[in-house]
Amino acid sequence: MRGPYRIRPLDSSNNLKLRIGFPFLLLKDAMVQSNSVLRPLTYTPIARFLLGIILVMSGGLSTATAQTLTGDQLGNGLSISVWSPHAQCPGVPPLVAVEIDPDRYRFTVHYYRQEGVPEPLDIRQWQERTGHDLVFNAGLFRENYAYLGLLYGNGRSLGSKRHATWQGLFAAEPAVDRSPRARVLDLTFDTFDEERVPYREVAQSLMLLDRTGKVRVRQTGKRAYQTLVAEQSNGHLLILKTTEVVSLYTLGECLRDAFPSLRQVMAMDGGSSSDIAVSPSLRQATSKMAGTHGWIPLLEDSLATHIGLPAVIGVSPRPEQTGVKAISK
Repeated sequence: MRGPYRIRPLDSSNNLKLRIGFPFLLLKDAMVQSNSVLRPLTYTPIARFLLGIILVMSGGLSTATAQTLTGDQLGNGLSISVWSPHAQCPGVPPLVAVEIDPDRYRFTVHYYRQEGVPEPLDIRQWQERTGHDLVFNAGLFRENYAYLGLLYGNGRSLGSKRHATWQGLFAAEPAVDRSPRARVLDLTFDTFDEERVPYREVAQSLMLLDRTGKVRVRQTGKRAYQTLVAEQSNGHLLILKTTEVVSLYTLGECLRDAFPSLRQVMAMDGGSSSDIAVSPSLRQATSKMAGTHGWIPLLEDSLATHIGLPAVIGVSPRPEQTGVKAISK
């Protein structure tokens, strides 16, 4: 099981000198002269050993701040930021990252046929219809808009059967009052009883990164926009949306190596279906705050057009959180 890691900050150059200064001095002394000619560094066994220590030390420090997210707090338990992992993952573009505390915000699955609309709505229409603070796309669907995999809303099946090979399961709002209130389940390890449904809001899709650190998709080279749901070690969920096309395998490797606080990650539908909408009132309130808000143009400009989505997941404050919105960090 992947757990939280305590990482010391990098911003002290003195600390770095203390950690590698002594081996560096030994390394310098190891460059001995033979017959008045300086022997090459790599020919000295002790030098090679000390050089290895330095490389391990410096390499272990390189991702110390990779999991730090700073951005706008839209509510008490809902924040949004832009995560740019390029330094650790050169092939991965910036991602819009929405962090949600399930104890303060609830999740609701919507399917267009149960909503009584004749055809799927786009992400902005879904947000307007439901009034959620935030809406993101669910998993994959067929050409006739039938959902691929388990889909439950308010404790009832929305007409879909379990997918045999996809093992990722978004599960929220437990039927019995218990915590955690939202999870990313891995059906390879976790059970889900369809006779006695343990969660009221459920959406099945692909497992991307499991608790053992294994990337669970093949390296096909196919690149597309992606929407991910990740469970963190502190129980919060992260909704991640890429701002440019990228392969799922590359993204999974990046999250494993550069974001160690993620317990496991599932991939929702990608391509033109990858979409997130924030309510206009929250966008307007945030735009009036001091500072820059890079996520706003990234979400608005990520797709020229928004296609119809048969299923989405909405995020709204729990009753005790109502009225706590757009708090500046």
